Amino acid sequence: MNYELFCNFAAKMKTTYLNGTLKKPVSCVATIGMFDGVHRGHRFVIDRMRQEAEQADLPSCVITFDRHPKDVVLSQQTPKSGRLTTLDEKLALLAGTGVDLCVVLPFTKEMAALSARQFMQQVLQDQLGVRILLTGYDNHFGHREAGRSETFEDYQRYGRELGMEVKCLPPLTTQHSTLNAQHSSSLIRRLLQEGRIEEANDTLGYEYTMTGTVVSGEHIGRQIGFPTANLKPDDPCKLIPANGVYAVKVRIGDAPELPGMTNIGLRPTFTSPLSGESEGNLTIETHILHQDGKFYGQHMSISFVSRLRDEQRFDSPEALVAQLRHDAAAAEALLTQKTEQS
Repeated sequence: MNYELFCNFAAKMKTTYLNGTLKKPVSCVATIGMFDGVHRGHRFVIDRMRQEAEQADLPSCVITFDRHPKDVVLSQQTPKSGRLTTLDEKLALLAGTGVDLCVVLPFTKEMAALSARQFMQQVLQDQLGVRILLTGYDNHFGHREAGRSETFEDYQRYGRELGMEVKCLPPLTTQHSTLNAQHSSSLIRRLLQEGRIEEANDTLGYEYTMTGTVVSGEHIGRQIGFPTANLKPDDPCKLIPANGVYAVKVRIGDAPELPGMTNIGLRPTFTSPLSGESEGNLTIETHILHQDGKFYGQHMSISFVSRLRDEQRFDSPEALVAQLRHDAAAAEALLTQKTEQS
């Protein structure tokens, strides 16, 4: 499914940022997690939670965090590991699930210090009025003391003491022919880091998308007849797929989607092997097919559809141009086929 279409589906969710105790918490059925990527596994849990809410005649609620708990617990951000979604992207995707309410918790050191039982009582019960809590098979919350790891049975016991029913759901497994693994954000990160974009998209349930601003580059593409729009990502912690050339769908601002191809890498053909290459040289350059405009300063989104090839060094600019022509034809054929199939 296209990322934007998914985000726009049934987007009637009410979002609340919990910066203090709610005056009148409404009883609800809830699930809690980071939900990075809002992938098929997350949506499996959310769908089951919504079913529980309908049966109980209560609102459905997704509880998530404004930042990754590791960023607070470890006192440092981890951009190399990469986030699949920014907070805004995550909320848009959650809205597309049809859930009634999303509560965003500000994850602080004080919250990190709460035990699981304290968190269940002080946050889930007292502030949010959770009556039924559904968790994924690998979901954990609350401060863990050294040498002790709380289990789902502990959560159930705390729930009984607090008058809250706690239910656990099994993992959702992928049906992809080359994968036999549980749907998880870490799996999707690994697939993207390996350039396995179609498998990552299959596990996500939509095309992986990056957004940012078009910035001026060195104009090498324009000089060889393939002008590019260079993307500066909105979020420096957003995961960048493996180096290589991809068939992509491009959107500039609110304009209609356009076919394109994106190169992620270090432009080895135009870099001397003796000059040294560092992570700072990484570029995300997109050639929009049949377009020659300059888009500097405009907002752009790139939805990755398929990986065409590895990035490689060519013996001459002429050899690179010949390959780019082949890449453009391959990208257009692939994107046209995908459009016809959808």
